[in-house]
Amino acid sequence: MGRKLIIAASAAGVGVLIITICCVIIRKFSPVNFLSCLRKTRGSRSIEVFLRNYGTLAPKRYSYSELKKMTKTFKEKLGQGGYGSVFKGNLPDGRLVAVKVLKKSKSNGEEFVNEVSSISQTSHVNIVTLLGFCFEGSKRALIYEFMSNGSLDKHIYEENLSKADRQLGWETLYQIAVGIARGLEYLHRGCNTRILHFDIKPHNILLDENFLPKISDFGLAKICPRKKSIVSMLGARGTIGYIAPEVFCRNFGGVSHKSDVYSYGMLVLEMIGGRKNFCGGAGNTSEIYFPYWIYKRLELGEKLGLRGTGNKVEEQIARKMILASLWCIQTDPSNRPPMSRVVEMLQGSLESLPIPPRPTLSSPPRSPHGSISDSSSTAIIIHDL
Repeated sequence: MGRKLIIAASAAGVGVLIITICCVIIRKFSPVNFLSCLRKTRGSRSIEVFLRNYGTLAPKRYSYSELKKMTKTFKEKLGQGGYGSVFKGNLPDGRLVAVKVLKKSKSNGEEFVNEVSSISQTSHVNIVTLLGFCFEGSKRALIYEFMSNGSLDKHIYEENLSKADRQLGWETLYQIAVGIARGLEYLHRGCNTRILHFDIKPHNILLDENFLPKISDFGLAKICPRKKSIVSMLGARGTIGYIAPEVFCRNFGGVSHKSDVYSYGMLVLEMIGGRKNFCGGAGNTSEIYFPYWIYKRLELGEKLGLRGTGNKVEEQIARKMILASLWCIQTDPSNRPPMSRVVEMLQGSLESLPIPPRPTLSSPPRSPHGSISDSSSTAIIIHDL
């Protein structure tokens, strides 16, 4: 009987001790701080797990002090976006690099880990090379090969071109379109795991000194088994104007590699038109939505009147790019060709390329200020065909 009392008293004492410790923790950390700590730990753990899994195949990890040294304390800024800023730098061996320093993110490192892990599995002439990264507390950066001609958006939009810049010729635009298509084909079919990019747009296509295109920015990418066609995804991801309809509304079909095909088609149409597909300065929807405008001219057999198409060869290149891109932006994902077929379309003869059905999905409506807020409020306009 005495032994039972001793055991009961000991158990009660342990229980009181646990409760006391819990009370101290609760007083020391608010629920918000506790969750924040937990999330930061998960982010750091993800990086460590990644490094352990990939071993010597993982890109080199640099300290923040090394980052400051290679960029001369972030002296020369190359660009800036919602993700953060890009600075020019030099590796110890003299190679030029672009250092993307990320802003503090609500995702607590998940997008960062996602980009490092996905791009580390790639090796292709049309995919940008990740040379290293920095993950030190809240300091996060990605170190890429330097691309001297910057991003594609600086070369295709007429309003972005200075007097000193010349517009890219049709042969160069064509080679860029083929290169991007090959890069996407590799991501969809050439890797051990299928990589869906989900943010194909001119800003994320980098150009080297010879205007060779390389796909970059894998922060929104999703890795999935090669045999898996449809992927599950919470919410929409991507940039308005390039997001496939099924990504923000599942009624249009399942999300798959065909979602990247749609984004690619919209990108190529902007290369062709020299402006955003959706132009806020125009009067009505049929005028401001470039894919609808260009299809109407093809349908009526009218001259396209595109900039720089001064001879028959350039006209044929433009038509081939238009037809391929219009196939890519079909509303039903099953009607879009895979990227391997897109490459064939671009490299084949114009005569063998059929005119696709007229795209029925139009652009989102304009807001009073000519901008679109986010994917959750995006509406769809269906033209009366």
